[in-house]
Amino acid sequence: MPESSAPASPAPASLFAARYRLITLGSVVLVFVAAFENLAVTTVMPVISAELDGAALYAAAFAAPLAASVLGMVIAGLWCDATGPRTPLVIAIAFFLAGLVVAGFAPSMEAVVAGRLIQGLGSGGTTVALYVIVARVYPAVMQPRVFGLFSAAWVIPALVGPFVAGVVGETVGWRWVFLGVAILILPAAAMVAPAMKHLRATATEATDRSPWRIGRILWALLLAVAVLALSVSTELDGALVYVLAVVAFAVAILALRPLTPRGTLRAAAGLPSVILTKLLLAGGYFSAEIYLPYLLTSERGLSPAVAGLALTVSGVFWGAASIVQGRLGGRLSSRLSVRLGIVGVVLAVAVVLVTALASLPAWVAIAGWAISGTGMGLAYPRLSVLVLGGSTPENQGFNSAALNIADAGGPAMALAIAGVLFQTLGAAGAPAAFGAVFLLGAVLAASALLTSTRLPR
Repeated sequence: MPESSAPASPAPASLFAARYRLITLGSVVLVFVAAFENLAVTTVMPVISAELDGAALYAAAFAAPLAASVLGMVIAGLWCDATGPRTPLVIAIAFFLAGLVVAGFAPSMEAVVAGRLIQGLGSGGTTVALYVIVARVYPAVMQPRVFGLFSAAWVIPALVGPFVAGVVGETVGWRWVFLGVAILILPAAAMVAPAMKHLRATATEATDRSPWRIGRILWALLLAVAVLALSVSTELDGALVYVLAVVAFAVAILALRPLTPRGTLRAAAGLPSVILTKLLLAGGYFSAEIYLPYLLTSERGLSPAVAGLALTVSGVFWGAASIVQGRLGGRLSSRLSVRLGIVGVVLAVAVVLVTALASLPAWVAIAGWAISGTGMGLAYPRLSVLVLGGSTPENQGFNSAALNIADAGGPAMALAIAGVLFQTLGAAGAPAAFGAVFLLGAVLAASALLTSTRLPR
């Protein structure tokens, strides 16, 4: 059996047994650092924009890494399938580190955006490489626990990331948000490196070293451009909003087809339905989450800090549910875990929708949104497990990339539609505008529940 195959022997009692300790710690710390950076940069970006006179590029600073990550995912997926995950992970971490350094020393907002582009390439590649590593290192019975830890690694950053970033920005300056994360990523990479020595190419990979399928990379580049256009479309005025959103949406759908398993867009049974379920669920959840603090501050009079409690509570419940599903392992089937999780998200978005339309108290929406975190914690790790379970060593990279593309593309497309709805219905009043956005989230989440009936058993 090739050394890269997952062990067939019974799983040890702990992910931190000697055989797995370093790679478990290193992988979780990499996810933790990426999560902290994501939340911290969101906190200090207004300061960066003001200091560098970069208001015109504010949206691009967030859209750039999202778009670039799509390209990084595809390249890393092809590379992992051709040579194994070791080299792609090292190169991806190097890009992530380089992007942080460029942004940290940026003399202008244009340089910040450039750094974020480089960083996005690295973050997308790192995510896919880590998924392939999970498939190669851990037995199937342990994989829900690994992905549960990955989800739980977002909890502490969600609790303290914005506060720490604010303190750093006010004391030593915003540049150290980027540079501090760059310092943190080095020990994480050092922990993963020793375990990576044992991940050699499979027999198929060793004889097939032609990873650069130019067609797929070009489609990925087109999808990245479409995602970038969708992300900034709502910043335009007048009819240009609708024109750019429609064109970019159509291009994104066109580009998704060759980058996902055959039959994904028509919810074919098995692996394709897993990818489409992830896309719909991510779109429904994140389109609602983005507008929830806006509702609580503009319509319920809460301060940003108090409104942020909704996201904090959701993050805590997400992490807790992720750990619980990991501990249940095979006693809870992945298919059932995903479906229960989606039901939770549908209920949570419905509560927020009713809160917006019926002018219910803010605490109703905050309490309801905790259910969404529980749902995502049950569904997200098991969607990853289903993808790896339906993959072979020859296509683990491609399928992992497809899953993560769905995770990025779903919210990008959903937020573009939500932005257009919000602007169009704004004149009819806030309840109608917010109601339309949350209704979109509920429809997408309900669609994910429908496609989940075709998940593999």
